[in-house]
Parts: sequence; C-alpha cells; structure tokens
Amino acid sequence: MSRHKDNLLCVIRDDIRAIFRNDPAARSLAEVLLYPGLHAILLHRLAHALWRRQVPFIPRLISQISRFLTGIEIHPGAVIGRGFFIDHGMGVVIGETTEIGDWVTLYQGVTLGGTGKQRGKRHPTVRDNVVIGVGAIVLGAITIGEGARIGGGAVVVKDVPPHTTAVGVPARIVAQRDPHTGETRRVEHLPDPEGEMLRSLRAKVLELEERLTELEIATNHHLTHHVEDDALLEQCWSALGDDTNGNGIMSEHGYVAGDGI
Repeated sequence: MSRHKDNLLCVIRDDIRAIFRNDPAARSLAEVLLYPGLHAILLHRLAHALWRRQVPFIPRLISQISRFLTGIEIHPGAVIGRGFFIDHGMGVVIGETTEIGDWVTLYQGVTLGGTGKQRGKRHPTVRDNVVIGVGAIVLGAITIGEGARIGGGAVVVKDVPPHTTAVGVPARIVAQRDPHTGETRRVEHLPDPEGEMLRSLRAKVLELEERLTELEIATNHHLTHHVEDDALLEQCWSALGDDTNGNGIMSEHGYVAGDGI
C-alpha cells in the first residue's frame, strides 16, 4: 500500500488510467471525464486534503455534495491510494478509517463499513490490486490481502489472505491464485443446488422411462397371448361349423341337431 506523497496530477492520471485498464466501455478521455466514479474520487481527494489539514466542516460538505451528485459516499477521512476505480458506483459506501491501497477496483453497491460504535480503527484495510464485486459488504477492522478477489454479494467479516478468492455469506476462501503464473487452484467445491436438482430430476426421468418400458413389454406379452387364444378359439368354431356329415352345425347359440338325427 502506497504511503509516499505523490504528486496530485500523477495520482489523478493514474485514476484515469485505471478506468481505461478496467473498463472496456471507456473509449475516449471525454467519456471517462463523465464517469461518476472519477468525480467521486477527485472530490474525495480534495476533501481528504482539507481533512488532513483539520479544516472544519468543509471536507464533510464536499463529501455530501459528492454523495448527492454521484451516489457514492466516501468519508473525507478515508485513505485511498492511486489508480482507484469505482465502476458505475451507485450505492458505494466507504467509512472514515478505511485504508485502500493502489490499483483497487470496486463495483456498485460495495460497502466498506464498521461494526459497533467503538472509536479508533473500525473499518477495513484493503491492500493493493484488490477487486471487490457487486454488492459485497466488508465489515470491521479487517484486512483484505494484496491481489484478493471478493465475490459479488459476499459478506466479509474476517481477514482475507493475499491472492485468494472469497465468496458467500459469511465469506469463505474458495480459490487461491499464484500471483506469478495466474494459475488458480480450487480450495473447496461450492454447493450447487440447481445442479443437484437437475441431476435428481434426470435420475427420476430415467427411472420412470425404465418402468414404462417394463410395463409396455408386459402389456405386449399379455396381448400376444390373448390374440393367440382368440385365434385358437376361432379355429375351433370354424372346425365345428364346417361339419359335412349332417350331424349338425355349431351356431353362436350352441350345437344344433341336423336332419340326419
């Protein structure tokens, strides 16, 4: 995390560079200058400079004006490094004792908040090159290690080691990334309720298809025997009806005596 005093113009240049590096929709400097995230960080840098000089009221006024214009609330006491990028940004909240390193990216709805009413350090420390996803909530005086990734909607209440990925409520580590090769190794398998449901439905369909096939085979076997019995009975009736000795004929009502009796 950068702690040296940087030239303000160089810091602003890196803030603009971060937008081009992280947002493929940024096509020109004119477009980037319209980004609310850039407006928020520029106003914050002004408010923070006044805050460090212990100027009363004005830093909070600038912070509230920025919040009204951009939808992004950054306390003037927050320390933010260079190359800071807030994508879209609506609903982002950054607390007073938050410390953010260089080249950090936040997406909309992120909260870097405190817990309780204690004084002193009560907000997160976010190291360099961290990415925090949409709607994530990071609470308390915890540390998000360098190069870590926080998944969208996660609630982080414990330290996150460097170069890891944390997701869930509460957040847990699910992957670890080699910073040199970029190779990612899974730490645990995430639950997949939808996948489990689909697998269960598929197994049930296969079971029903198998039972239906057995039923069709049994039904066909029964029908075959029934047809054979009907054919045999028909042959018997035909044989009795074709009697040529004059002894009688077989009608549908039974045997009828012939003229020779």
